[in-house]
Amino acid sequence: MQILRITREPPGGSGNTLARFDVALNDDIRLFGLRITERSAGGYSVYGPNAHGTRIVTFSYELVDQMARAALAALEEQKPHDRTTA
Repeated sequence: MQILRITREPPGGSGNTLARFDVALNDDIRLFGLRITERSAGGYSVYGPNAHGTRIVTFSYELVDQMARAALAALEEQKPHDRTTA
């Protein structure tokens, strides 16, 4: 799994969204426009984009955990002034 791009959500952005990111799950599958959020009960959620008001993808808890850890690590690697690269 590789984070291809990650952008912090700007202050006052979409609710509890921390960042938006693109990920390569493996050599065959890439997902674009994912959103990582912090849950009020603790932990993180990862959402794919919607199409015509309907979810187009969902993830298992295990995959959410893996993607969240990778996305948060990519955010930690960014310099404070760098908002567009991972």
